[in-house]
Amino acid sequence: MIKFLDLKKINKVHQAEIKTAVNQTINSGWYLNGKGTKSFEHDLSRYIGVKHVIACGNGLDALRIILRGYIELGVLSEGDEVIVPANTYIASILAITDNKLTPIFIEPSEDTYNIDCNLIEENISEKTRAIMLVHLYGKIIWQDDIKAIAKKYHLKIIEDNAQAIGAEINNVKSGNLGDAAGFSFYPGKNLGALGDAGAITTNDDKLAEVVRTLGNYGSKIKYENQFKGFNSRMDEIQAAILSVKLKYINEENQKRREIAQYYCNNITNSNVTLPKCKNINSEKNHVWHLFVIRTKNRDELYKHLTNLGIETLIHYPIPAHKQECYKEYNSLIYPITEKLQHEVLSLPISPILEEEEVGEIVDCVNSFVPK
Repeated sequence: MIKFLDLKKINKVHQAEIKTAVNQTINSGWYLNGKGTKSFEHDLSRYIGVKHVIACGNGLDALRIILRGYIELGVLSEGDEVIVPANTYIASILAITDNKLTPIFIEPSEDTYNIDCNLIEENISEKTRAIMLVHLYGKIIWQDDIKAIAKKYHLKIIEDNAQAIGAEINNVKSGNLGDAAGFSFYPGKNLGALGDAGAITTNDDKLAEVVRTLGNYGSKIKYENQFKGFNSRMDEIQAAILSVKLKYINEENQKRREIAQYYCNNITNSNVTLPKCKNINSEKNHVWHLFVIRTKNRDELYKHLTNLGIETLIHYPIPAHKQECYKEYNSLIYPITEKLQHEVLSLPISPILEEEEVGEIVDCVNSFVPK
């Protein structure tokens, strides 16, 4: 069986360094808000090229706290609208509704699966206060006119950068394109912890101060609470692990690009639609967190690959607006998003996949014949 993502094997590559870092943390006797977290924040700040990094508990919290920070600063208020792609993981939407804000769903482009930037301006209303850009599957979604639109309508740009760490466009990395960004270090991400962890990035001094306070129970001084905050802090062990793995993120992202290029060059099955990929090895705007193909016979292909020992996943089988928890949006219809739901299939892609395994996956996809 070729696993979709072999986390044990991925982390074994860095096992010696991780064990050393974890042991140092254990022996320090300091496990929260210590030197390890500050060191990781500093390293990530330098890597992204952003002024402030605030570590937190997970990627959802990162987005929730950013929006809450803007509420505390008077930029947002209950009922305000946030433009967000309809084709995204539910965390993007949960962060909005958790803050009693209103998501305005926008269809994706069929070419990129990311939000169709050409539809943003026509969906801005008097209540719109922010645009949440999700760099889905590891590909940056950005057009030069996005900032112009945001400036024209006085909107904040928030990046959901859970899947695209290391991607860049015009020499600027994702997480430093908008006003603030949320990162996830869930174990399966390109930069994954050995547990939950996340971070917020921003160049806004006021927002940075507020979100750091919010994540620590709303407190800057112990037992004095300025805000009704959260308990969302990265522990020192996860910070130590991430500091080790951050050193290798460019190398591992490049390996993902090479696998993606091989897939694109060698999957020739006419029943399969590949992602747009011309010169992957020279393109920095995609870090291939996921390699997502499409077919009208998705369930058949899934079974075919499973029977041949290839593990695949579906990202995401039910869009947020059709989830039971969002009954108020169930009547909405987004044809492209819903079409993708029935066609997408993610192939294995990770820096530890071996050449023979990638070749076997290609052969198995090419051997698929719909009934």
